[in-house]
Amino acid sequence: MSFDQVIVLDWSAAGKPTMGKDSIWIGHATATGVTAENIATRRQAETRLAALVDAALAANQRLLLAADFAFGAPKGFTQTLTGRPHALALWDWLAARITDTDSNATNYREIVTEMNARFSGDGPFWGNGQKHETPGLPRTKPAHPPELAEHRTAEQLGHEGGLRPKSLWQLAGAGAVGAQSLTGIPMLHRLRTRHAGKAAVWPLEPSDATPIVIAEAYLSLLAPAVRAAIAQGMVQDEAQVRLHAQAFLNLAKSGQIASLMAPDQPNHTLQIEGWYLGAGQAATVRAGLDILTPPRLRNDCFAMPQGVAWTPVDEALARLRATLHPVTQAETIPLADALGRVLAADVTAQRANPPHANSAVDGYGFAHAATGAGICQLPLATGRAAAGQPFTATVPHGHAIRILTGAILPQGVDTVVLEEDCAISPTAIAFDGPIKPRANTRKAGEDLPQGAPALHIGHKLRAPDLALLAATGTTSVQTYRRLRVGVLSTGDEIVSHNAAPHQIYDANRPMLCALATGWGFDAIDLGHAPDDPTAIRDHLNRGAETTDVILTSGGASAGDEDHVSRLLAAEGNLSSWRIAMKPGRPLALAVWQGTPVLGLPGNPVAALTCALIFARPTLFTLAGAGWVEPQRFTLAAAFSKSKKAGRREYLRARLNAAGQVQVFPSEGSGRISGLSWATGLVELPDDAAEITPGTPVQYLPYSGFGLT
Repeated sequence: MSFDQVIVLDWSAAGKPTMGKDSIWIGHATATGVTAENIATRRQAETRLAALVDAALAANQRLLLAADFAFGAPKGFTQTLTGRPHALALWDWLAARITDTDSNATNYREIVTEMNARFSGDGPFWGNGQKHETPGLPRTKPAHPPELAEHRTAEQLGHEGGLRPKSLWQLAGAGAVGAQSLTGIPMLHRLRTRHAGKAAVWPLEPSDATPIVIAEAYLSLLAPAVRAAIAQGMVQDEAQVRLHAQAFLNLAKSGQIASLMAPDQPNHTLQIEGWYLGAGQAATVRAGLDILTPPRLRNDCFAMPQGVAWTPVDEALARLRATLHPVTQAETIPLADALGRVLAADVTAQRANPPHANSAVDGYGFAHAATGAGICQLPLATGRAAAGQPFTATVPHGHAIRILTGAILPQGVDTVVLEEDCAISPTAIAFDGPIKPRANTRKAGEDLPQGAPALHIGHKLRAPDLALLAATGTTSVQTYRRLRVGVLSTGDEIVSHNAAPHQIYDANRPMLCALATGWGFDAIDLGHAPDDPTAIRDHLNRGAETTDVILTSGGASAGDEDHVSRLLAAEGNLSSWRIAMKPGRPLALAVWQGTPVLGLPGNPVAALTCALIFARPTLFTLAGAGWVEPQRFTLAAAFSKSKKAGRREYLRARLNAAGQVQVFPSEGSGRISGLSWATGLVELPDDAAEITPGTPVQYLPYSGFGLT
């Protein structure tokens, strides 16, 4: 069973319009990402859900709508109430009686009294959160009618990890969920009726062939991930709908949702009581987050405000940073294969480092309490302690034992004296006291205790990081898949070999591919396209199918032969950013079939400058590593320049023997030799500046951009 979209609904039975915590939230997962909406009233939520269902049908996409309330009642209830042993009979009964208003006023308490009257004692329902009494609705839990089960089978068998079953019968107080079902079922009944023949309720009726499947959810299956989102400042309800919608969609795409929709229960139990997605299979639902498919960029994400002509560098960078998010999937890989990968989840120490208190030197260990000032002589215990060869007995108080570097401190030892500081005989040692308690020892976990954070999400793994993780017992890590960076050159004048007099060799493509590879990404050479819209379209289509982001060079401005920008504007979604910088004024930012495109200038100097300043932080953010800033050093200039106001300028530069910054003698964008001559860039401010030898300037070394 597959779905193109998933909606997860966190319902509320609040008696007045409510926003924020404990209100209505709708999580919506599609191929373009996950969104969440907070809606104040049940009427508004029903209208919104109907619109989303209509949109899915219009797009010919299959939709799973999962709602967080019980779709049925424990055995014995529906049969007695309606005369039919089927949960949908309860749907019909409630839909005919329970009402809601635009202001969230509802009569469900009055209907509850009617239901309670059908059963022995005070009836099953209890809990009244209002000040006034409702006859027939006990405030506290009464004796449960013996003819009814307390919980559905789904709650009895499906809850894992210590989760307590919640009762349909409780309508108010901590943990109450019954009112959500009583107000939610009539709404879903209307939605199902409105789309008769196109919507089915799982597992209460056949749903394999319907475009809309309505199912029950339980939003405590992803509790650890929800807690992590809350720690980042997200409201619990929003975190629940977002994460469950994403997990269900990922499982649908991978085909694994079929296991959630085939519970090992008798059909009559499912028909009477209903079932929720993931009951008894929380691990499978959690696995859905391990195959997260991050959202693709919105088509309009690069749009600049109307009226903006020239954009300062800092403003452009800030707009990019606010727009971007990771677009690569997460996967679990062996630690040995993780060099250069970006963590998609925090890693905690599986084991303390060091795991036990141990000796930091070769020497002799003893109990500090057995020593004092002056000459200390201790008899030697038989045996020794070495790394990997622990002494398993207890060292008698007042005795010492031979111990080597890295050896676990035996029982009875808390201090070590250096071998060089001792007089040694076959049976005893002597040294000058006093010695400090715990001298020459390492405490267990002094580097990293067990369970402590080792590395955080977004960290790019280096060789020292692998050492840390290996030392603390980590054998596999969850990382983002390597970002696939497509590189495309355009222009009739560009060739890779055998250039005619009117042609030039392609310098940008090997340069940009090398940059992407050096940054730890998978560079995918998309080749060269002439100034032909059909050819450019074909290359972009191939890039959208095989890469996560495309870098183009040339054709990004507004000239007669700038076919890249023209095609992106006509068939994609283009925003031409005119950056107030030199070199590299034109920067085309677009989305082509869901894949971001960065159109760099054609001149190699401008292409490299824009790649370092704009493409590098963009790619790292898309890869999950977060926004990266270049290194900057304030150094003395070894050149003179009179700079006008209005644009930030980047000059090819390197250090002279005196540690001052000198610049390449030409600022021409076609002087590629200057790129090779340089070891970095000088960044001159947006304002006017007079630079003379000795003036402090900002130097950005190539190494700080990851160029080595």
